[in-house]
Amino acid sequence: MQLALRLARRAGVFLVSLLGASLLIFLVTNALPGDVAQVLLGTDATPEALAELRAQLGLDQPLAVRYLQWLGGLLVGDFGSSHLNGQPVLGLLAPRLAVTLWLVLFGVLGSLLIAVPAGMVAAVKRRSWPGFTISAAAQVGMAIPVFWGGIMLVLVFAVWLHWLPANGYVPLLRDPAQWASHLVLPALTLAGVQAAVLIRYVRSAFLEVLNEDYYRTARAIGWTPMRALLRHGMRNAAISLVTVLGLQVSSVLVGAIVVESVFTLPGLGTLLITAVGQRDLLVVQGTVMFLVLAVLLISALVDLSYLLIDPRQRTAGGAR
Repeated sequence: MQLALRLARRAGVFLVSLLGASLLIFLVTNALPGDVAQVLLGTDATPEALAELRAQLGLDQPLAVRYLQWLGGLLVGDFGSSHLNGQPVLGLLAPRLAVTLWLVLFGVLGSLLIAVPAGMVAAVKRRSWPGFTISAAAQVGMAIPVFWGGIMLVLVFAVWLHWLPANGYVPLLRDPAQWASHLVLPALTLAGVQAAVLIRYVRSAFLEVLNEDYYRTARAIGWTPMRALLRHGMRNAAISLVTVLGLQVSSVLVGAIVVESVFTLPGLGTLLITAVGQRDLLVVQGTVMFLVLAVLLISALVDLSYLLIDPRQRTAGGAR
């Protein structure tokens, strides 16, 4: 019963958050300077022609009416159509979604592969040079902007060494080898920035385990520090990792948008930037709304994953 109430409460929060996000997205995008009618007709268009085109596009209606129309479309899965070419927004999102998903997936997996072992070593060797070096590297990594890190990787691996392509994208089904090679540098850029954040939390989680009685008991019976941490510290670290990843979902998506711009990947980020430049408001609104929906869904899944990682969260006393 407690679990059902908890799920219902979180579902309500999810829906209210989604509604509030839709209103905020609509207001912000419609406050952007510029006019899509001017983009379509050019700078030499007469005021009469501009007014006629705005009426055809429905841009002359009150904001409240336009918002309710857009919201009604969202409820039935209709994100609207581009003002520039008339294509459905979902049709524009679909082919680009795979690029962004691959980038985010490899970026998150890469960050975990870097952060978990590095955080363990930083905790166990906290009083020696490996621990100091990893902690210092994590601090530096957090201070490096994503775009600068991407440019440096391009400079080293594409320009100097000629090992990997500097930009572009090849679909997976067309050429798997080229697809992988074009994603290495973007994914590594995103993974490096995210790993710098995660290392600190992994280190803190494992440091807590080092002070527990069960860890000291495991060491007393002859277990190595790494074995004792792996046996007793992974659940504690998993909770911290899931928490941080949930909080960092929006940062990962924003980082993916920046990385796509650096490496000219045809993902959601480049679609969004192009639509903003062309003042194609429905594409901007639809893309941002889709990203917000993804963030809220992932955050909800992360929240529910606590129930699997830590059974204590299933009780009323363990509710957050």
